Amino acid sequence: MVNLKCFDRIIVGPAEVKGRRASVKYTLEFDGLRKEYELVNVYPEDVDQKVLSAFFNVAGIVPAINYTLFSDEIKLDLELDQVDLKFFEDMSRVTARDIFVNRIVNRTGLIREEYLPNPEDVTPEDAEPKAHVSAEKITSKDIGPVQLDEKSCGVMSSGGKESLFTYGLLREMGCNVYSFFLNESGRHWWTALTAYRELARRDPNTRKVWSNIDRLFAFIEKNMKIVVPNYWRKNREIYPVRLFWYANYILSFIPIALKHGVGNIVMGNEFDDPSGLTFEYKGIRHYYATFDQSLDFDNYMTGYFKAKGLDIKQWSPLRPLTPISMLKIFKDRYPDLIPLITSCHSTHIENGVVKPCGTCFKCNGVQLMLLAVGIDPRLLRYEDKHIETLPQRIARGLIRLEPSLVQHSIYLATQRGVWKQGKAEPVWHVEMLHFDNINATPTFIPHKWLRRRVLDLYEKYTLGYVKLVGDKWVPMTREEIERIKET
Repeated sequence: MVNLKCFDRIIVGPAEVKGRRASVKYTLEFDGLRKEYELVNVYPEDVDQKVLSAFFNVAGIVPAINYTLFSDEIKLDLELDQVDLKFFEDMSRVTARDIFVNRIVNRTGLIREEYLPNPEDVTPEDAEPKAHVSAEKITSKDIGPVQLDEKSCGVMSSGGKESLFTYGLLREMGCNVYSFFLNESGRHWWTALTAYRELARRDPNTRKVWSNIDRLFAFIEKNMKIVVPNYWRKNREIYPVRLFWYANYILSFIPIALKHGVGNIVMGNEFDDPSGLTFEYKGIRHYYATFDQSLDFDNYMTGYFKAKGLDIKQWSPLRPLTPISMLKIFKDRYPDLIPLITSCHSTHIENGVVKPCGTCFKCNGVQLMLLAVGIDPRLLRYEDKHIETLPQRIARGLIRLEPSLVQHSIYLATQRGVWKQGKAEPVWHVEMLHFDNINATPTFIPHKWLRRRVLDLYEKYTLGYVKLVGDKWVPMTREEIERIKET
């Protein structure tokens, strides 16, 4: 049995809601020590205190879901109902497996070598949560009847290309769109800052909740003996163990969503090619470290809201659409939003302007795709030196995109005459709409009227529809396409 224990006990609670401020205490007990940190959310407007208390409590337990592999006990010392406790237990199982496979067994350089298991000795039991979960304050929480509008959409906004595209798309489709920004207290907020400032100026539906969740995660992981010292300096692309936090972001905004009748939580989760992936390692089901960006997660959250008595649907309109096709639409229909995009893990600020680093894995992929579709990377504040040296970084493999996306992007950029270092053959399915049973199902947008409008728009910029058969993308028939629109 692999021993990854770092804590004797993690206590989450008590929680307090006072006006626009909500907080919950985290206590770590280990090696005879007791260390505390307070997770805080600050809201931009008054919301129902009962609703805020109910959903902040659930948002507050989300960080602890990442540590059930590493503690003997997790005590939830705050009011929850049975649906919330089931959420914690369900998400803990999925997250523990994902962390074990993708952050422990898969060497990242962020876990001390002496705690890493021999991959040959790994069993499914090793990936199960180790913490006993105790929760004594189980109550019945009745939110009461809430009138929600299926045409109102809260877009979880990060400043990246996906969430900004989603905002532009739903705006064009006639939805009442809210941009929901979580203002993390650390440098990660810089990624969202450009988009937030401009959308807050343009659109009164823009909302921001301040949170110090990033500092809470850092506090916990700096006290984990299995994590290498100064891990943040060794790899800026990933974190040591945490994988599951979008649920905190979503649940933090539910009080605002309910106040304004928002019936949809919309994510900017784009196409991920599942061909060739097994989603299994030595009998352990996992999500390649992306569960909270998966269709399964969206479906779970929709079911969670229903169990809470709320008709809120969670989904993403981007699932069948590759980034190449998305950027083509972006360029043609939402050029006003392009300068607001920031896609970088290591931004910095110069004279008040947020600048991408220009050389990280994320920057490299974004610049390549921008060149492929004819968008000037300078619009996103990349500099000439970043663009000129991009081919060398791509040749060294400093990019994290599916090989088909890289190959087709290089082909398109070569055709445009902006890429002269090496050639690539086209991969035409990259410019098609993709459907499968894993990431993009026919009901990827749960509202038929909206799904048809969106697909009609996508068809103008893509080369057809494909479905996954085995590990191959094959063309769909017109009858199959119509069934998607009418399901």
